[in-house]
Amino acid sequence: MKVLVSALLYTAVAFGAITSSAHADMSKVAELAVGDMKKLRFHEEPREVSDVPFQSETGEELTLADYQGQITVLNFWATWCAPCRVEMPHLSALQTHFADQSVEVVTIATGRNAPAAMKAFFDEIGVDNLPLHTDAKQKLARDMAVLGLPITVVMNAEGQEIARMQGDADWSSDSAIAMLTALLPDN
Repeated sequence: MKVLVSALLYTAVAFGAITSSAHADMSKVAELAVGDMKKLRFHEEPREVSDVPFQSETGEELTLADYQGQITVLNFWATWCAPCRVEMPHLSALQTHFADQSVEVVTIATGRNAPAAMKAFFDEIGVDNLPLHTDAKQKLARDMAVLGLPITVVMNAEGQEIARMQGDADWSSDSAIAMLTALLPDN
């Protein structure tokens, strides 16, 4: 059954059910949702995102504008969040899948999360390809209306929020990959 669903999803993408990411019909992308991905809510119109800075794992100040030009899967998480522990390996697999494409998974630990605890969290679950960015004072999270964790926001190449999910999901699923593939400009 999974093979059939995968084939159908990829066929829809391959035959142009979706146009470019800048002009993608979000209802067509949403139609690719299966399983956990049905929790992903696409907005009728893209929404501007916060310009509140957060800190990179190297201490550099970043904003979400730094990720324009690609599809961004932005995940807010915390070391104490049990669903985050389940979801993070799926986000890691998603990043691996899109390593050579214009999709980037950006993880931001919000609230009090000691860097050593964040690194231990990733080490324990075998994640080594996602950033350990922080929003220690939760300014970005508040400005982005993050209520509860995890929250995942999908941003288009123009840096606008186009979809949001509350709760964990299998981001490495065929459905998630098909939806993100459909958002890429070459599809």
